[in-house]
Amino acid sequence: MEPFCPLLLASFSLSLARAGQGNDTTPTESNWTSTTAGPPDPGASQPLLTWLLLPLLLLLFLLAAYFFRFRKQRKAVVSSNDKKMPNGILEEQEQQRVMLLSRSPSGPKKYFPIPVEHLEEEIRVRSADDCKRFREEFNSLPSGHIQGTFELANKEENREKNRYPNILPNDHCRVILSQVDGIPCSDYINASYIDGYKEKNKFIAAQGPKQETVNDFWRMVWEQRSATIVMLTNLKERKEEKCYQYWPDQGCWTYGNIRVCVEDCVVLVDYTIRKFCIHPQLPDSCKAPRLVSQLHFTSWPDFGVPFTPIGMLKFLKKVKTLNPSHAGPIVVHCSAGVGRTGTFIVIDAMMDMIHSEQKVDVFEFVSRIRNQRPQMVQTDVQYTFIYQALLEYYLYGDTELDVSSLERHLQTLHSTATHFDKIGLEEEFRKLTNVRIMKENMRTGNLPANMKKARVIQIIPYDFNRVILSMKRGQEFTDYINASFIDGYRQKDYFMATQGPLAHTVEDFWRMVWEWKSHTIVMLTEVQEREQDKCYQYWPTEGSVTHGDITIEIKSDTLSEAISVRDFLVTFKQPLARQEEQVRMVRQFHFHGWPEVGIPTEGKGMIDLIAAVQKQQQQTGNHPITVHCRSNMNSATKWYKILSIYFLIMLISNEDSCLKIFFNLMVSIFCKKKKKRSC
Repeated sequence: MEPFCPLLLASFSLSLARAGQGNDTTPTESNWTSTTAGPPDPGASQPLLTWLLLPLLLLLFLLAAYFFRFRKQRKAVVSSNDKKMPNGILEEQEQQRVMLLSRSPSGPKKYFPIPVEHLEEEIRVRSADDCKRFREEFNSLPSGHIQGTFELANKEENREKNRYPNILPNDHCRVILSQVDGIPCSDYINASYIDGYKEKNKFIAAQGPKQETVNDFWRMVWEQRSATIVMLTNLKERKEEKCYQYWPDQGCWTYGNIRVCVEDCVVLVDYTIRKFCIHPQLPDSCKAPRLVSQLHFTSWPDFGVPFTPIGMLKFLKKVKTLNPSHAGPIVVHCSAGVGRTGTFIVIDAMMDMIHSEQKVDVFEFVSRIRNQRPQMVQTDVQYTFIYQALLEYYLYGDTELDVSSLERHLQTLHSTATHFDKIGLEEEFRKLTNVRIMKENMRTGNLPANMKKARVIQIIPYDFNRVILSMKRGQEFTDYINASFIDGYRQKDYFMATQGPLAHTVEDFWRMVWEWKSHTIVMLTEVQEREQDKCYQYWPTEGSVTHGDITIEIKSDTLSEAISVRDFLVTFKQPLARQEEQVRMVRQFHFHGWPEVGIPTEGKGMIDLIAAVQKQQQQTGNHPITVHCRSNMNSATKWYKILSIYFLIMLISNEDSCLKIFFNLMVSIFCKKKKKRSC
């Protein structure tokens, strides 16, 4: 429609030009001179017709332009193909495609609090039709721009302090700094007070500091008596700066009048905890230094939201634990200080609401905090993630334990639930088996060519964490193996959990070991059990064997109680390549003490295995550990397969002092099950 409008104007201009050439009279003369009766002059009527058509054509043009623009806006698809987004509107939306729904002409819809017992069903309904109802609910939220003024943020002196020109704090909720030596607008920082569930000004939502605003940021932390900083962005994402590094890597650094010293840094799989000692460097200042904790969540992907909310829930618990009760507001920032920041704050508030009222009211709370800082919770995907996190929290609660409280928790798990005649840990495990398997996220493993590579077609990897091999030239699907990356306690992708190799997947197995530089293989099954093949023997008994471009030569094979330790010299050589052969030593730990059903009867052998694996990792560098076991064909024992790998991962990742307790507990579970059967 839009290209058609210029054609109308062009044809009109041409007609007007021709009319002017064929008529010497002015429009006034042609319209008002001759009033005598007689046949009309065709030459005189043409300008009149032209001037009558002009308003009509202009009206048609305006209607066409408006219709085209309205249609374009209504069907707009938000996409961040533009790599630079200086206005911040899509700053945290990344490369999502979200259909923007037009707001209801009858006014905003009302959404009511949801009792937690109905939360799962409500999420299921909202998630239908590609999350259509979640989008409708999100698009019914007020933006927050109408409720406030932004005079201070828009002042010329403050414009350079804003990372994004349209992400600004309201005047009535902005954090006000002390004036510095009478400098105009030195009291401004792009940060807003945000209420918690029932706690006023529990948070400060701020943009990620710029190089020009780092001094103001630390001044705010000091003046507001904040003891905790929550960081929800990486310094750079997709090679673009999201936040300036406002802390020293080590030692001390002075930012304006605030000296910041690094006291400690602990890196975990989902987040990093840094401890700072801060102290003002002012003349005659006798104020005591303060300890500030920065919790930096590092598992938020460049695109979208985390695949699972588990890491965020653990992170949020740590924030609650570390923040002192007497401290000032918790400073929360991402890049713009609205998207991820708003998501974090809403989850925190709704968790408090669950404890207090056994219900959640996400819509009302987001609406409320948008009055304090516009655009809090920036995308419908973030909005949906909030609900997913709350459901996870409601269904499974807080599953992380301190070692000091472990014994008491174990006693609770040993007790029998009165109504279900199940001991506590059985009930916890039952919850695990009820976790929904998201088959829509297993597309690669469900391809016909890849299903042939699975021992059990129900056990395939998710796409988001599957182990990817290099693609063989001209051969489709050769980048696939039935294996998944699993996080350790402190290291991401620390394990590669896989099935026992099949005869036609042995080459893929060794390619995975080689390409991902795995020096350690843990085997938790026998090659044969009860005269059934459980795992193809992927190593030579003596000498060497070649699979594709990889040759495996056995160097040693020693049996120590329940563990066989085999050392392999692995050689990689491409037939047509000119470079020299590459060699690497790989050690396999073959644990013989795991029965086909159940768990080891005592924990010593497994504890020895874990100690040996840890030592091997320390000597070879912490590359991924390859872990595999059998693959049972019935649904009951299928869970023992997953459980065996899970417990090994958990035990290697945690403190040694917990090992005996866990194994004694597991033995007790299976003993009680046997007693029930015998009765």
